[in-house]
Amino acid sequence: MLKRVHHINFVVRNLEAAVKHYQNVLAVGPFEILEHPHRPVKTARFQLDGTWIVLVQPLDNDSAPARHLQKYGEGFFLISYEVDDIDNAIQHVKENDGVLVDEISRPGILNWQVADLDSDSAYGATVQLVEEKKIPPEPEG
Repeated sequence: MLKRVHHINFVVRNLEAAVKHYQNVLAVGPFEILEHPHRPVKTARFQLDGTWIVLVQPLDNDSAPARHLQKYGEGFFLISYEVDDIDNAIQHVKENDGVLVDEISRPGILNWQVADLDSDSAYGATVQLVEEKKIPPEPEG
């Protein structure tokens, strides 16, 4: 079911400062700054050997990233595993006594469809499943 580590999220208080720190201290980048139209967050990402590293700054105190930041501080937030078919993966988890936060997938950034597992189903970790939906090319002419 799992194909690879798709992305790892780190929650930060100040996205611009975190990006600058990663660039200076770890010599990584360039970062891509992305809007997340479905969640009140600002994000920046870069790719490391095929895995996206995503920095997330909450913009709303009631969001999941904000609650995580308030409880644990800055740092690791979640790991996301790529699957071929998010709906089949959700069904598989349910059929095998796993518990999901999301009963159906929800939109992530860009063309990502995501579903979160309850941390009890992942031995305390925050785990997410993701499928990158294919975007058909725009017709020419």
